[in-house]
Amino acid sequence: MDRAKWLEERRKSIGGSDAAAIIGLNPYVTPYMVWADKTGRLPEREDNEAMRQGRDLEDYVASRWMEKTGKKCRRRAKMLYNSAYSFAHANIDRWVTGENAGLECKTTSVMNLKKFKNGEYPESYYAQCVHYMAVTGADRWYLGVLVLNQGFYEFVIERDQAEIDALMSAEGEFWVYVENDTPPPIDGLKPTTDTLNTIYANGGGDAVELFGRESMARTYLDISEQIKTLRREQAKIAQTLKADLQNAETGICGAYTVQWKKSVRASVSKKLLRKRYPKINLNKIMKATTCRRFSIKEDV
Repeated sequence: MDRAKWLEERRKSIGGSDAAAIIGLNPYVTPYMVWADKTGRLPEREDNEAMRQGRDLEDYVASRWMEKTGKKCRRRAKMLYNSAYSFAHANIDRWVTGENAGLECKTTSVMNLKKFKNGEYPESYYAQCVHYMAVTGADRWYLGVLVLNQGFYEFVIERDQAEIDALMSAEGEFWVYVENDTPPPIDGLKPTTDTLNTIYANGGGDAVELFGRESMARTYLDISEQIKTLRREQAKIAQTLKADLQNAETGICGAYTVQWKKSVRASVSKKLLRKRYPKINLNKIMKATTCRRFSIKEDV
């Protein structure tokens, strides 16, 4: 199917890339974000360079994996389903020839190199492979990882029915939220905040009665005061240590290293730019963003 059709179909069930987020193992995607996506509340994710490189280098990763292992694999260019898990689908990278097994091809940044140095790999990769074994019935799943400009790593994940049952149970429970169009619990994580800011970006509605939320509003203000107190205490400590360091950039106190290093950050001043180049229309080169500012105040 073409990409537009694939994007439409992937929202109708849970895919391997959703698995880690649903069980809280993806730091960039939360269950609330997956729910908003599956219910059509979020726009399609904008393609970026990392995503593009991952797709373009998939063939290379598969080729390197075959070279390193001596095994063969081929494409399985369709969405796979399993009647035992009606809420799930698998859009796998490769199927291993002569085995009841698949291959997941990953490309990642050198910033993630430390995750692979000791024979380990991200938990999100593991959840994705377990999901694929559940849907396909595979005995094992291979993982080939290209760390850009640093190295190639390969792993084998054997089928563990207990892990599959646990993951599929969690996914099944999550899918009820999608079917009922009811959001999963709020978790306080940034991706959930970003999702709420996106799906409710316009604002402008009438005032509503937030019945039963009075204690929550009070707690929010109390926490805000606690944060102010802690920030002031933190600033006081920083001031004391800066006074101790004076012109030194590094200080040692037991097991701790304190640094106060010089850095330069360049920025463009709109005011100076307009003054120096008054004929330039800055509106053509400036990017405007719209956001909703959240606050709570107590009526006295």
